[in-house]
Amino acid sequence: MKPHRNPAPRDTEPALIPVAISARHVHLTCESVERLFGPGRSLNVHAPLSQPGQFAAQETVTLIGPRGRLAHVRVVGPPRREDQAEISRSDAYTLGLDAPIRESGQLANTPGLTIEGPAGQVTLTHGAICALRHIHMTPADADVLGLKDQDRVEVAVESPDRRLIFGDVLVRVASDFRMELHLDTDEGNAADLHPGADGMLVAPIAARARVLRRE
Repeated sequence: MKPHRNPAPRDTEPALIPVAISARHVHLTCESVERLFGPGRSLNVHAPLSQPGQFAAQETVTLIGPRGRLAHVRVVGPPRREDQAEISRSDAYTLGLDAPIRESGQLANTPGLTIEGPAGQVTLTHGAICALRHIHMTPADADVLGLKDQDRVEVAVESPDRRLIFGDVLVRVASDFRMELHLDTDEGNAADLHPGADGMLVAPIAARARVLRRE
């Protein structure tokens, strides 16, 4: 787990935000865990994740789409109320899915797929998404940065040869979050990011638009 960086106060140095690359993974209901891994089975912790209470499970599954398969996909716990597969755009091409870019949990009108485990399969009618890039933060962090839940911001990231600014970064605020920017593997590779990378917060999109309108 990365050490927490305190956000910079308004109008001072740019806020540094730890970056995490989120590989393809699935969230499962308790019922699906039993169908995939056997009656009475529950998820076993492989490693804790940076967001409090969440963990990478020992269990993995295979995702099956109309055109291909992805094996050894990690299950992330604890169980949720609805099954969800978070994949990259490259993964979607491999599976043959048109997975939309969505905030986690926003699963209406998303494609389904089959999840295969050692004890059985679960076929979803919906639930496959490419996760919208986002920043987790606490209410205190958001207050310091002048942000609120569901704001959109831009975050600049630097590597020796691939400096990028990611736009349309969703701000997600909750008391049990820990400050962190989540990108998928395609996004991380595009910027040649490595473990321990930081991003720099750019002015919120709405705020920048107001400045442009005044010019």
